[in-house]
Amino acid sequence: MNIGVLKETALCERRVGLTPASVRRLIESGHRVLVERGAGERSHFPDTNYESAGGGIAFSAAEVIDRCELLVKIERPTRQEFERLHARQTVLAFFHLAVAEPEEVHLALDRAITTIGYEIMETAEGRLPVLESISEIAGPMAVAVAAHLLRSSSGGRGILLGGAPGIPPARVVILGAGVVGSCAARTALASGALTFVLDNDVGKLRRLLAAAPGVVTGLADTGTVREAVRRADVLIGAVLLHGERTPHLVTRSMVETMQAGGVVIDVSIDQGGCVETSRPTTLADPVFLAGGILHYCVPNMTADIAHTASAALSQASLPYILDLAGLGVEEALERCPDLARGVYTLGGECAHQALAERWHLRRREIHSLVGIGDAGL
Repeated sequence: MNIGVLKETALCERRVGLTPASVRRLIESGHRVLVERGAGERSHFPDTNYESAGGGIAFSAAEVIDRCELLVKIERPTRQEFERLHARQTVLAFFHLAVAEPEEVHLALDRAITTIGYEIMETAEGRLPVLESISEIAGPMAVAVAAHLLRSSSGGRGILLGGAPGIPPARVVILGAGVVGSCAARTALASGALTFVLDNDVGKLRRLLAAAPGVVTGLADTGTVREAVRRADVLIGAVLLHGERTPHLVTRSMVETMQAGGVVIDVSIDQGGCVETSRPTTLADPVFLAGGILHYCVPNMTADIAHTASAALSQASLPYILDLAGLGVEEALERCPDLARGVYTLGGECAHQALAERWHLRRREIHSLVGIGDAGL
């Protein structure tokens, strides 16, 4: 199969869809990989490394799109990229279509391409195998960002996460005990912070306590969340509803009860955010003040550690890319349920329930669509 890798064009997006090591594996498996010139430069994977791995270097995005059957990206395609795609192509990316503009969803349908979202690929056990590779990085990163923003020079309260002799540590409140929340909790606890994690899944809280006994856990009912937010120096939003827009669990009035110079890190912002005062920011201008509280709401925050994030994503996605390339898209979707659960659109049809409900689309079962054949694959 012909596989393409584009240079990402979103502001401050430095990650790349495939690393040279993954390209080598694909080449060794008999596939062809075409990489847009400079695609890996910003994550310190130079073109020469891709060439050494056996990949080809293209001089434009158009050349990559025109020649590939499977396109591997980080961000969902731009309008210009969508308009160049054709019906026989499959695209892997973090699509986050629950928060996309309606015209982007309709472009995917109108172009009759197969769109597979890394963020909704799911195992039978409920794991999100590709998303969690990024979540494991985002969790610790959220704590590091919070520690920086708490500094007086950043406009924060001038608090050290771990405190000092005779001085209490910072109070870190984390909403969500999934991968992001659990990784953030372990990092915050290791930093010496008083760490509180709220979730409505007792099983997740139980697993977190087994891994990090010093964490204080609680059920995320409205009263508990309100009181925890009021007392928080740092609030980390790590709520995920699979494939759906994240609800606002923290209201504006709750944020207004925090002490001035407090910090909100809304990791959920890529699916809409779980804090009412949040709005998407960029790595070029990541922080804003709302009610005296610093908000960091960067949807692609791990692009700031692009080398590690690219390697983790490429490693996690490679088995699925090998399946798609080796079996063909139709057979891979039939034989790999993880991939099938990640399909948003196929052959001009919506195959994802949450997306259909969000945009009032007719949803077709994926197994009824793989029989479309060349018309959609």
